Amino acid sequence: MDPRALPPRLVIDPSLPPEILAELRSSPHVLRKARSGARMDTTKNPAMLFVLPAFIAVLALVADLPAMLVAGIGVGVMVLIRWIAVDSSYRATRRKLELARVHANHYILPEDLDHPCQMLLRRAQNAVDAIMGSRVHRDGLIDSIDNMVSLPEEVWQIAQRLRRLSSMHAEHGKLVPRELPSGLEDAFKPYSSALDAAWTSLSQRVRHLEKYAKQVIKADKVYHAHRRLEALAAKTPEYQQLIAETVRDELAHQRIRELADQAAHVRKLFEESILQARQAAGELIRSPLT
Repeated sequence: MDPRALPPRLVIDPSLPPEILAELRSSPHVLRKARSGARMDTTKNPAMLFVLPAFIAVLALVADLPAMLVAGIGVGVMVLIRWIAVDSSYRATRRKLELARVHANHYILPEDLDHPCQMLLRRAQNAVDAIMGSRVHRDGLIDSIDNMVSLPEEVWQIAQRLRRLSSMHAEHGKLVPRELPSGLEDAFKPYSSALDAAWTSLSQRVRHLEKYAKQVIKADKVYHAHRRLEALAAKTPEYQQLIAETVRDELAHQRIRELADQAAHVRKLFEESILQARQAAGELIRSPLT
C-alpha cells in the first residue's frame, strides 16, 4: 500500500519528559480508552480470584482435614501466583490510563482528525521520515537546524492545529445549513473563508517540509555518487598511469584532465545539493508556524 494513503501515526508532544513520552507511546490502545472516557472495571479486580481458595484453606484448618488442607493450599498458591501476574498488569494498565487522562492534551490520535487533516498530517510525517532516514542527516551534513529537536516539534505544531481545524470543521458542518436562504450566503462566507485560510496555511507548511525532504533525498543520491567517486579517486594514479602507458600523448593528457574535472564536477554537485537542503531547512526557520 502507498504510504501516503495510510492514516497518520500517533503524535505526542515532544516537550514531555522522556519517561512520560515512552509510557504514552507504548500504549496507543490505552490512549484511545482515555480519549473515549473509559475507566477500569473495579468489579473485576483480579484480587477477588484469591478469595475462594483462601476460604477453602480456612475451612480445612477449622475442620482439621489434611487432604482438604493440602488441596486448598495448593489451589491457593496457584491462584496467588496467577493473581500476582494479572494484578500487576491490571495496575500497570490503570496507571497508564490515568497518565493518559492527565496528559490528554499532549497527544493526538488519528481519529482526532477528519480525513483531509489525517492525510495532511501523514504527508508531514512522511517528509520527516525521509529526512531523518537520510544518510546526509545521519552523517551530520545538513545541520542548519537540529532535525532531532525541530522536526518532531514541527509535526506536533502541525498536528495540534489540524486537530483544532478538524473540530471546527465538524462544528461548522452542524451549524451551517446545507441550503442557505437566499441573501444569507454572504453572512456565512467569512466563517467558511476562515477555515479555508487555516487549511491553506497548514498545507503550505507541509509543502515546506516536503520541499526540504526532496532536497535531502536529492542530496542523498549525490552523496552516494560522491562517496563512490571518492573511492575511485583514491585509485586515480593507477588510471592515469594506465592512460599514459596505453594512449598516445595528445589523448593521454586530455583523458587525465577529464578524470580530474569529473571528480571536481561531482564534488560541486554534492556541495550544491547540501546547500539547497540547508536553504530549504532555513525556510522553516524563517517562516515559523504561528
